[in-house]
Amino acid sequence: MPASLSEAAVEEYRRLGYHFPIRVFPAAEAEGLLARLRATEARLGGSLSGRMNQKPHLLFPWAHALVTHPAVLDAVESVLGPDLLCWGSQFFMKGARDPAYVSWHQDGTYWGLSSPDVVTAWIALTPSVPESGNMRVVPGTHLSQVPHTDTFAADNLLSRGQEVAVEVDEKDAVDITLQPGEMSLHHVLIVHGSEPNRASWPRIGFAIRYVPTHVRQQGGEKDSALLVRGTDRHGNFELETAPEEELHPAALARHAAILDRQLAILYRGAGQAGKLGATVTAM
Repeated sequence: MPASLSEAAVEEYRRLGYHFPIRVFPAAEAEGLLARLRATEARLGGSLSGRMNQKPHLLFPWAHALVTHPAVLDAVESVLGPDLLCWGSQFFMKGARDPAYVSWHQDGTYWGLSSPDVVTAWIALTPSVPESGNMRVVPGTHLSQVPHTDTFAADNLLSRGQEVAVEVDEKDAVDITLQPGEMSLHHVLIVHGSEPNRASWPRIGFAIRYVPTHVRQQGGEKDSALLVRGTDRHGNFELETAPEEELHPAALARHAAILDRQLAILYRGAGQAGKLGATVTAM
């Protein structure tokens, strides 16, 4: 499939570190996906959280269809090229009037990846606007890495409560506003975060992490990822498998092993065990 973003849009992404909005599918389709998510939560006893919300595309065929959606991949290909891996995914969910927030941070700080050629596609399933605590970014901050500290704050949606150890001028921040079925793209090093949801509706988005196949894992043992477009000529990742069906026993076993390995990388050097139950390892 061809790349879909214009040259101007790609230039904007490279200059600012983000681009939005991109219409992926109609609002009615987003509503249907939200219903699937709610049905899945009901099946799991009320929520899709913790480890189940890490790489859910390896457990649920409908989530796998999202990370392989042609409109998503066409936009990502515009930035990263034709050979693409999905390295991770998760839902970011804030209930109505939810105090949960995301501190200012750069995604690439703890991921251990060899290159900043990493893009997150953030797909809105409900309106993501200032009232509901939309994502905010600081333009141009993707051009350098800054120090971080771990807070492990209870209401922070990040697994380590990580935040930048430098001052962020709030007046420089840009609101990434999205309607259901729209998405944004942001760079792995853009400083971003979000406020609590003060709206009467939930704010729900699906974040998908894509890397070109030349990227490799440097933070631990060999990592894994799902080939979603093109050809893997590098073999830097163990290639993952689509789920046979929802919560299939074989998929559950593969997912558990993959998460154990990836979380050991993400929590490497943390001062305490993280929210997802990973073992703390020394730097």
